[in-house]
Amino acid sequence: MSLLVQKYGGTSVADEGRLRNVARRVIRAADEGHQMVVVVSAQGDTTDHLIELARRVNPSPSDREFDMLLAVGEQISISLLAMAIEAAGRPVVSLTAAQVGIVTDDIHKKARIVEVKSRRLARELKAGKIVIVAGFQGIDRNGDITTLGRGGSDTTAVALAAALGAVRCEIYTDVDGVYTADPRVVKGAYKLDRISHEEMLELASLGAQVLHPRSVELAKQYGVRLEVLSSFADVPGTLVEEADKMEDVLQVSGVTSDKNIARLAIIEVPDRPGMAYRILADLAGAGVNVDMIIQSMRRDHVNDMSFTVSDVDVERAMAILGQTIVDIGARGVDCDRDVAKVSIVGIGLKEKAGVATAMFQALAENGINIQMISSSEIKVSCLIARDQADLAVRAIHDKFFTGGLQVAKEAG
Repeated sequence: MSLLVQKYGGTSVADEGRLRNVARRVIRAADEGHQMVVVVSAQGDTTDHLIELARRVNPSPSDREFDMLLAVGEQISISLLAMAIEAAGRPVVSLTAAQVGIVTDDIHKKARIVEVKSRRLARELKAGKIVIVAGFQGIDRNGDITTLGRGGSDTTAVALAAALGAVRCEIYTDVDGVYTADPRVVKGAYKLDRISHEEMLELASLGAQVLHPRSVELAKQYGVRLEVLSSFADVPGTLVEEADKMEDVLQVSGVTSDKNIARLAIIEVPDRPGMAYRILADLAGAGVNVDMIIQSMRRDHVNDMSFTVSDVDVERAMAILGQTIVDIGARGVDCDRDVAKVSIVGIGLKEKAGVATAMFQALAENGINIQMISSSEIKVSCLIARDQADLAVRAIHDKFFTGGLQVAKEAG
């Protein structure tokens, strides 16, 4: 009997009707001969409401207490879904991450899974039960509840699929697959039948909200077969697989934007060895990730250093850098929240010249100024004004997917 892991997002279990719909899907898969492990997110806007409640009680709660509160949402979802399955006469059990044994590091609000203890899961499955697991959460070595960050239920599902040797990990959401751009922003966006792990990881890291980046990273690392599907329609989804298994690749597979970032600039950093290391090491030590790093040309023995961070890390980063600039003798630090990052992603970028030029042309033709640029083998990103992000995505998507520049390349 094969084991199947399914994950359902918050919109999929938002109310009683949707919970019953998910229960029917799970039971149908079990009837097809699968052992079932189902990962569930908090219902609808539950997490947002919990965050709002926390802020009203304490504008700056500790990360530990914040995680303690937010983990409640998933516990509500798993118990309700288990009740719906139980009402249909099927053996079922709901488990929190602590009961399963999903062990994480101790970085609250964005913990990383370090171990999955599958003994309890194996015992419940052997007893013939459908197992419902709380996503988004874990427990650290001290026994404290941690959360994996927004979208962390995807990571829970893939980690369980890897630990249990699942035949497949199905991610059910409110869209029926991975699109070339956000369909809410670009009317002409279309669904991809397949996308590589590398491309999906870049898209997820650059703002596409279909999958959590860590979940794609784990799927690639452990060879988990991943599929993105709709919980509201029985239609084929998008397979996420290794590039060498794809018959052809597009030079650009997707266009995305991330408005949840800010640009930080360290002004007049002394031009001597170790300055960049010191700045970034201080941030990394506090769990702050940086992106799009640019250092200006040397002038009068000083440089300016700019980079982007996530919105949620701005206050923490500014507090850390306030001390760092004193220690290294820099003049100050500026913060600009009115920015967004727009990106193109595609394995075909490796082989096709002029792709970045076409992207820049699309932005220029629409009067959009580029503030920063970063690139890798399969992506190009530009920092622009936040209020121009949607226009930029539409312009770039039109350039590649409507304007005749898109070409399928035979995979090597």
